[in-house]
Amino acid sequence: MTTVLLNPNSSSLLQQLDDALPQTQCTKCGYPDCHAYAQAMSIGEANQNRCPPGGQEGIIRLSNILGKAPLPLDSERGFERSRPLAVIREMECIGCTLCIQACPVDAIVGAPKQLHLVVNERCTGCDLCVPPCPVDCITMLPITENQTGWNAWSEPQARIAKQHYEIRKTRLEREKRDLLKRQTLKAAAKLKAIQKETPSESSILIEQARKKAIIEAAMARAKEKLEQRDTKLTD
Repeated sequence: MTTVLLNPNSSSLLQQLDDALPQTQCTKCGYPDCHAYAQAMSIGEANQNRCPPGGQEGIIRLSNILGKAPLPLDSERGFERSRPLAVIREMECIGCTLCIQACPVDAIVGAPKQLHLVVNERCTGCDLCVPPCPVDCITMLPITENQTGWNAWSEPQARIAKQHYEIRKTRLEREKRDLLKRQTLKAAAKLKAIQKETPSESSILIEQARKKAIIEAAMARAKEKLEQRDTKLTD
């Protein structure tokens, strides 16, 4: 069964495609997240067969939305498999936090130099925590036996995973914005201190002018980045 092809530029098409993806945020499709892949499909930039977590059932769902014939899964993107769960081997973990930084849904908790743990209910099996681990202490353990693709996942799980991903993305944007604010305030304080100095020689005056120019340029860049992030947060 196929559906009528919607206007590729319509937001409704994008929403339908995004909702049909498993929201594992694994990036295997070649895009930074599921939404970006949905957007690429909505404008005809990408085929509907690049999502291994969705498997063949996922391809059929996307094909129906696009009004296209299903394609086999693109083998360059991976293969359909049982849904895995990340498992950290406790005795080998060195607490580097790299896996925490890589997890797109905040499914790993821990602190520097302390054991990290996986919150099983949050893990989407995306594999992104495995490559950055310097001691190779993370195993992806299959937990759905012969069930693969959408048979190993559910729409409620996909919605929850998307919520966790969006919350994490917003938090990271806020943290970066706060860091830029602190850097801007620090630079302003340094500039103020330089302006108060009374140079006794021309060489000191020249050095102060150089420092002032550097700090003002850094403040301008930070202000520009803050404005860009404020725009993203309000969109």
